[in-house]
Amino acid sequence: MSAAFEDERLYSERSEWADVVPIQQYQGIDPLAPINYSVEYQDATDYFRGIVKTGEMSSRVLQLTEHIIRMNPAHYSAWQYRYRTLLALNSSLEEELRLMDRYAIEYLKTYQVWHHRRLLLTALRSVDAAAAELAFIARALETDTKNYHTWSYRQWVLAHFNDEERLWAGERGWTDDLLEQDVRNNSAWHHRFFVVWDSGVRQGDEDREEVLRRELAFTKEKIALAPNNPSAWNYLRGVLERTQVPFNTLSSFVKLYISSVRPDPNDVLDLDVPPPTEGAELPSVNALEFQADIYEQEGGEQIGKAVEIWKSLGDEYDTMRKKYWEYRIREALQTK
Repeated sequence: MSAAFEDERLYSERSEWADVVPIQQYQGIDPLAPINYSVEYQDATDYFRGIVKTGEMSSRVLQLTEHIIRMNPAHYSAWQYRYRTLLALNSSLEEELRLMDRYAIEYLKTYQVWHHRRLLLTALRSVDAAAAELAFIARALETDTKNYHTWSYRQWVLAHFNDEERLWAGERGWTDDLLEQDVRNNSAWHHRFFVVWDSGVRQGDEDREEVLRRELAFTKEKIALAPNNPSAWNYLRGVLERTQVPFNTLSSFVKLYISSVRPDPNDVLDLDVPPPTEGAELPSVNALEFQADIYEQEGGEQIGKAVEIWKSLGDEYDTMRKKYWEYRIREALQTK
């Protein structure tokens, strides 16, 4: 901790701040619900408003803004003024990133932390810094594997610098590792779709047909491990819709998961159609929904079969979403 933070005196008690005129926050003449700030926070922000009014940008301003951020990491004005001061002083932005590593981990769910890092990286314009940032983000996600702000920031780094060899090359393999650790990590599934299908970056020399075969095989293997994991089924849908492949091309696979009778392990099975692993809960609600979608896509008389599945979901297998399944039935019958 720096000497500035070891000093527990208020700024109003420090001689080195005597030249600043503090400005109190205006809360109205007779506020109905005045905000009950701590004395320390009120004192620091009063002096912050004072230096903003004069336009001061100095090393003590950096200390003051860091102090305020420690007390309130969502103080957008403190973050923004700190960034402007860093630029004005020609400070090392790499050092600022490392200084803020602690705060990014500690305040993962605070948007301003990640916005500040984004501004720093934009100003640096360095692929090396971006590569180091990806490594830091991976460490941050070990603390909270599903934090939206962290994932959004990672995708911004990849897209902004867009270096296929230095940044994109390891992303799919990284999602392999994450899903090996937790097959239900919806954020990792979403990121995989972004990397493989949305980025526009070719992964090696594979063509789209090879990518499709690989992703289908990967997803089916993960579904076999956890048939009732909606994240993998949603990814499967996304792949088929993106490549305009009919759902019924996976009928033989899906049918293994819509029955409560487990396939005989002595049967010779197609390697492209992995059966549910031992202990998997069957029938899978997600598989039943997928089968109904197959029938709906096929249309005609198959709509009746879809309706039967939706009824079974609402009445037996997924009663929490009964109203949703009733909605699906009404919509399908109206367009039949």
